[in-house]
Amino acid sequence: MKKLTLTNHAQNNTTVLENEFIDRHMIKANGEYVKVYLLLLRHLNDSSSPLTISEIADLLDVTEKDVIRALNYWKKQGLLEYEAGEEAPHTKRTSSAAAFVQGLPERPSDVPDIRQYRSRKEFKELLFVAEQYLGKTLSATDIDAITYFYETLEMSADLIEYLIEYCVENGHKSIHYIQKVALSWHGQDIKTVEQAKTSSILYNKNCYSILNAYGIKGRAPAASEITYIRKWNEEYTFPLEIILEACDRTMNMIHQPNFDYTDSILKKWHDKGVRSLNDIAELDATFTREKELKKKKTAKAAGNNKFNNFENHSYDINDLARKLIQQ
Repeated sequence: MKKLTLTNHAQNNTTVLENEFIDRHMIKANGEYVKVYLLLLRHLNDSSSPLTISEIADLLDVTEKDVIRALNYWKKQGLLEYEAGEEAPHTKRTSSAAAFVQGLPERPSDVPDIRQYRSRKEFKELLFVAEQYLGKTLSATDIDAITYFYETLEMSADLIEYLIEYCVENGHKSIHYIQKVALSWHGQDIKTVEQAKTSSILYNKNCYSILNAYGIKGRAPAASEITYIRKWNEEYTFPLEIILEACDRTMNMIHQPNFDYTDSILKKWHDKGVRSLNDIAELDATFTREKELKKKKTAKAAGNNKFNNFENHSYDINDLARKLIQQ
């Protein structure tokens, strides 16, 4: 029986062109520009022979200025970046130009890495999804923020997509709010969508538990209330049971919901290093002892002075007797 050997030549012998390029870009572009783009795409994986502008011009039988115009066109379309040498691109000298499809950074071989290309493709798709969720064309600030999530916080595209979906579903389309949530997830070391969903479920449960402790039902927490709850959870890092205890004390003291009053209680506990209900019980016991001791000291001081709290008078007995006789 003969041995069957399977070999995959697709990656080396095939150039993959996205349908998005055909549908959105090719039909609008000059034919010469399309040829330049396809040639660059063809050499995307060929690190042994980086192309120069003059080589592209020779291969396509066009002028260097034609090549430069094509590069500038695709750069404006956001599909390409290139860097020229010290000589201006319009000079007749050979200008070493490295083509970077999808805006990739330069490599020593002047040819983009296919993995980076795929990553950039994923990022562009992410921007498109973000626009659909936010219902608008992304501004430079929006793109910078999403880039920050993707590159600096190293959040996956799936996680960023869920992040935006989660915020929008909760009524928040502001990129500043979305960034706060992203930083919170990063601080909690949330790396996957499943982890984010678990955290979100727990967070929402905590919000409604706190509202219930105040006797508030039938509505979601307001933005200012969420700010307090987030502070208690993330800054003070209190477990739910401590927050609920502070809510109960608020209701017992002032008989109405008041997040600011509850915050003052929790701040005192945070400053005193409270981490459990037992810590609170110890603080209460200490407070009671100190109060009783102070009360005893006050009573003792009052007892020592109760017979001396009047003004002394001196009378002349003979004078008083004379006045009585005269009457």
